[in-house]
Amino acid sequence: MIPVSTVIVTKDEEFNIQDALESIKDFSEIIVIDSFSTDHTVDICKKYTDKVFQKEWEGYAKQKQKGIDKASMPWVMILDADERITPELRAEISSSIENKDHNGFYIPRKNFFLGKWIKHGGWWPDYTLRLFKKDNAFMQKREVHEKLIVRGSLGYMKNPMEHYTARSISEFISKLENYSTLSAKEMGQKDFMPNIFSFTLRPLFTFLNMFIFRRGFLDGKYGLILSLLYSYYTFSKYTKIWEDKIMIRSKSCI
Repeated sequence: MIPVSTVIVTKDEEFNIQDALESIKDFSEIIVIDSFSTDHTVDICKKYTDKVFQKEWEGYAKQKQKGIDKASMPWVMILDADERITPELRAEISSSIENKDHNGFYIPRKNFFLGKWIKHGGWWPDYTLRLFKKDNAFMQKREVHEKLIVRGSLGYMKNPMEHYTARSISEFISKLENYSTLSAKEMGQKDFMPNIFSFTLRPLFTFLNMFIFRRGFLDGKYGLILSLLYSYYTFSKYTKIWEDKIMIRSKSCI
């Protein structure tokens, strides 16, 4: 067994969770923080671990921190339900935790969109900080794109984890809608009011950055679709900030 505690946050992930758990069944401890799933997620998780805890949703950062707090091993790894640990990465993790020079490791991700590995547009190698010493790390509280803070030296792994982002365009758009809402909520707390450039130039730059500057065009139609979808995400985010701001102003005038 690999002496690492793994933490997974779930909510109605019955289509993803078994493959994720299967990929980490050789790890010493699996901790699941579930937000009262209404499908078979919990039943599947209990086949792999007896450490399944249900907790009302309080945001990505708080849910993951809850799992970290329950970890009993010195090393902890965070895995999403749509991610998989490959045999090569598993072996590298096993050897890397013997390294006394680092308190954490960035792991590259192979991001798949509708079954295709996306190699451009900023989607590869997509290093993400996931493996760390428990006593030297904590989750920074944010609405979206939660950030793991690790004190001390950090290393980089060579072998990637696999990330299956969505089974359909509709599912991917649903995720973007959720992220744009959370991001708008976070940004809306600042003294910032979107203007016409936020609605026009920012989405345009998002598209150009992904499709042209980061060579998303090399992924063909997949790269084009992703660039357009992220442009929409940017537009949606700023319009939601604007909407919240004008609603607050209208209420203050009553």
